Amino acid sequence: MRFWPVVRGVLVRLVGAVFVLWAAATLTFFGLRLIPGDPAQAILGGPGSQASAEALAQVRAEYGLDQPIGVQYVAQLGRLATGDLGTSYSLKSPVADIIGSQIGGTLLLAALALLVAWVIALGLAVWSTRGGRVAAAVGSTLEIVAAAVPHFWLATVLVLIFSTALRWFPAVSTAGPEGLVLPVLTLALPLAGFLGQVMRESVLNALEAPFTLSARARGESETGVRWRHVLRHGALPGVALSGWAFGWLISGAVVVETVFARPGLGRTLLNAVQLRDVPLVVGVVLVVALGYVLMTLATDAATRLVDPRARFS
Repeated sequence: MRFWPVVRGVLVRLVGAVFVLWAAATLTFFGLRLIPGDPAQAILGGPGSQASAEALAQVRAEYGLDQPIGVQYVAQLGRLATGDLGTSYSLKSPVADIIGSQIGGTLLLAALALLVAWVIALGLAVWSTRGGRVAAAVGSTLEIVAAAVPHFWLATVLVLIFSTALRWFPAVSTAGPEGLVLPVLTLALPLAGFLGQVMRESVLNALEAPFTLSARARGESETGVRWRHVLRHGALPGVALSGWAFGWLISGAVVVETVFARPGLGRTLLNAVQLRDVPLVVGVVLVVALGYVLMTLATDAATRLVDPRARFS
């Protein structure tokens, strides 16, 4: 009886994943065509290369850039469908190898930022809901301010305080753990503000829910009620939003990796866009989109584990 709904759910997710990847590749392909400049010049080293007209014509013919835009688009999708991400115009290396060498640093940065944001958001939600009106007002203000702060401004402030003034951490990201502190905080604090807002509302609702009243009626302590029931319910919005948060963190990594001179996918993507390196841009965007899809599936599974109601729906 339950076999067909499970199969249907899997098929819907697979179709959705394919659609997300197709949309990401399509929007990126046509978006890059709107940027002024000639891709053939990017292949030959950029506008400063002073390539001859014959060399440009040869490159256009070799890479199919002399074909109509529709033909180029179909050819690009055909290569992507076979798993061929192509060769970078600017770095003259396979796109898969470039992404493989840069993805580790970005994933580490995003994972640490998500963990720190979770800890800050959950701690702030618990403190603001049990500390009275003053704590609630202060917690709400901190969450709103943190969620509204742009990454580039926050990165500058953190560098001025903790690097220039206090000299606790380096202004430029280094290989050691100390080089991760400021980039992680730059990504984590705005996300913590957003997650804290939704978690605080969920915690407040859980404190007045029937299952909480039943636990208190059974003689369970207030600490036990919060740890066994309220926090579990309050964490559900954060779990559900973690897939979205992953994509948000990757987009923020473009700014953070540039400000702190940290190697990674974000900085690679920014450089590739500036150089009109179409294969590299499309490859990075597809990898990020695939990561978003996988994180969404993982958060859906985690929600079902944490919330029994989702298991039976």
